[in-house]
Amino acid sequence: MATLNDIGYKKVFVSLDGSEQQDKVLSRAIVVAANNGAELYIGHVIDSTVLETAGAFPSDLIPGMDKAFRESIEPLVTEAKANDRIPKVEIQVKTGRIRETLKEELLDVIKPDLVLCGARGLSSIKYALLGSISTFLLRNTDCDILVVK
Repeated sequence: MATLNDIGYKKVFVSLDGSEQQDKVLSRAIVVAANNGAELYIGHVIDSTVLETAGAFPSDLIPGMDKAFRESIEPLVTEAKANDRIPKVEIQVKTGRIRETLKEELLDVIKPDLVLCGARGLSSIKYALLGSISTFLLRNTDCDILVVK
């Protein structure tokens, strides 16, 4: 018979996009990680395609963008690290094309049991052209996905 430890999550990954919804998504990930006694991995990809459209890749902007992201989530990260039911909290910020970088440099390396992401409100035109990260995750990962609305 399966026990809670057999069916619970051991590694929870939360994909944050820097939007105003990210605090809600991270808060939910903290609760899920704590309830499962799981490690919490916080991932963010700085979208290089936006930077590349400027003509050249301005790599000197990356450290400031990384710092701004980390500062934006600092209060919730402090809360997660203080929670004794979460054995590990790790933040990883990468730069690249969002989908490929998220999959290849974060998810394929960390191998989480659960991925949380937000249901980002793309316009219908952008959605038709780009699709959504949540849809990409559903199609390209082997673990459970929780889309936070």
